Amino acid sequence: MLVRILGSAAGGGFPQWNCNCTGCQSTRGGDSNAHPRTQSSLAVRAANGSWFLVNASPDVRQQLERLRDGIPNLVRSSPIAGVLLSDGEIDHTAGLMILRESNEPLQIYGTNAVRQGLTEGFSLLRVLKNYCGVNWVNIEPGSKVNLSNDDNNGLEVEVFSLPSKPPKYMRSSLPVEGNWVVGFTFRDRLSGGVVTYAPALAELSDSILERFDNSDCILVDGTFWQDNELLELGTSTRTARMMGHLPLSGDDGSLISLSKLSCKRKIFTHINNTNPMLIANSTERKIVEAAGMEVAYDGLTIQL
Repeated sequence: MLVRILGSAAGGGFPQWNCNCTGCQSTRGGDSNAHPRTQSSLAVRAANGSWFLVNASPDVRQQLERLRDGIPNLVRSSPIAGVLLSDGEIDHTAGLMILRESNEPLQIYGTNAVRQGLTEGFSLLRVLKNYCGVNWVNIEPGSKVNLSNDDNNGLEVEVFSLPSKPPKYMRSSLPVEGNWVVGFTFRDRLSGGVVTYAPALAELSDSILERFDNSDCILVDGTFWQDNELLELGTSTRTARMMGHLPLSGDDGSLISLSKLSCKRKIFTHINNTNPMLIANSTERKIVEAAGMEVAYDGLTIQL
């Protein structure tokens, strides 16, 4: 199995277009310890299979260029066989609009709640219907989906539930119940490799920690360093937890719990532009690395 991080930043990217925090300014100034990042997205495939895109960020055009292998045989072709959506947030779905140029209907995997949001709230599915079209595959927590044509080998994804709230564009609508945020555990049935992806993590339950510990690699929410990160900057009135993201630092933060896991690789992704661990020589980065964790970057490729 190959896993490629196409985008490692949270919504807005790094630097964010309207942000003048220390990290964004360092990146604009060419600081060698601060590297630009596009918005959160992942690609995964079995050794001999097709790529599947996990979340379609607004940066999807340049991200898909990382998946081009060899010389195409056709004037028009797609490097992906489908798109899996972990939620309905704009920074994970706006890229679907760019994919409207597909020659075939987009194969999209998502929960019924997300489908509802992308139909009634942020009406992407209605728009795509009049362009390339959509083949929607409903997935819910507990389901396992074979992503290959081979029933014995290839790639399988298991869907699991994560604590969640509907995106802002749906919070004034009813009903809002349902599975708005899920995580994915990918298994390569040939190599036995297991990767779990959870870019939005509000809490660490025993079941989630067990799932992580049974994986070879985890790619997990690294959005905020502190719970009051945005409050201190004066850019928001909400804490990290109120936004559905467990911060890294503190006695009840994610770093302590995740550092105790025995899985081979533990990688933070979906990192907000305000998180100081984005700076390679920062104290926060050194703390993360000393705990046996990694900080994702665009283009990081993992083979299992």
